[in-house]
Amino acid sequence: MAGSRQYPERPSGPFPSPPTTVEDRNGRSIEIRSPTALADEVLEDVIEMYAEFDPTDRAQGIPPTGEARIRNWLETIGEYSINVVARHDGDVIAHAMLVPDTDDPSAIEHRGDVEWELAIFVLQAYQRAGIGTALLENLLGHASDISITHVWLTVERWNNPAIALYKRVGFESTGTESFEQEMAILLDSDAEEA
Repeated sequence: MAGSRQYPERPSGPFPSPPTTVEDRNGRSIEIRSPTALADEVLEDVIEMYAEFDPTDRAQGIPPTGEARIRNWLETIGEYSINVVARHDGDVIAHAMLVPDTDDPSAIEHRGDVEWELAIFVLQAYQRAGIGTALLENLLGHASDISITHVWLTVERWNNPAIALYKRVGFESTGTESFEQEMAILLDSDAEEA
């Protein structure tokens, strides 16, 4: 495993995998799916979600603001990213992704040899309803299914709800920067067990 990040010694999981439907704390039926690519209508629906995103909830400059910048950001990371979306009444209301730490296609093909950065966004009207937890768990389950084992993220150190969520699913703190907390998780991989 290339990389200099620290990871927990023991893998976390198992996690559920999409597709699935969950009921949030407000009784809404939420569909969680993993599109094979952020393309066509899925891309347009995700762009629409980010266009509605409250700029005060942005972290570390993402998501960008403005449809053109959002489209460019998603198209730039979309080629190799792993994505999971949550929909309510047909609209994308949350998006989580894993982005490889490399742009080397042969390394990405062997997913377990790459570290993957996680990002997750839930529209404000759907926050604090359990959707972020379900989306995160399904992203990690999908990642494990496709042999991704090393996932990391950064979170603003004062974002206690997000840090609590990440710890609850198995992320551990691995380092800090001035205003960010780095966290990592080691996943079981179906490929490793076979």
